[in-house]
Amino acid sequence: MVEQPLYDIVYTGVNENINKPLNFSLSQNFPNPFNPTTKIKYSIPVETGHSAAGGSSLQQVLLKVYDVIGNEVAVLVNEEQPTGEYEVEFSANRLSSGVYFYQLTQGSNIIIKKMVLLR
Repeated sequence: MVEQPLYDIVYTGVNENINKPLNFSLSQNFPNPFNPTTKIKYSIPVETGHSAAGGSSLQQVLLKVYDVIGNEVAVLVNEEQPTGEYEVEFSANRLSSGVYFYQLTQGSNIIIKKMVLLR
């Protein structure tokens, strides 16, 4: 039997050709509360790092979702990304209603926000 994942991830956009973000940021998901999909936007600023094609620096980025007791329920992003603004769609088709936390980590920067899945 093949086990179905509890969530789906859809990358809905990246904008690298804008003015480069100055701040590491994580926006509130939208919509919130959601059922069953929501979008999460975040920005990776220019920092020293290794260069990618075009001279953009790559940053190791991690975006995870946790349930209310701290169990990891999804890894939405775990990769090196160039400076830019990103949007990820999170589909929680098989998760239960409740409060979830999403955490963005890049280097020593960490931001955590709360979202509500309401069925």
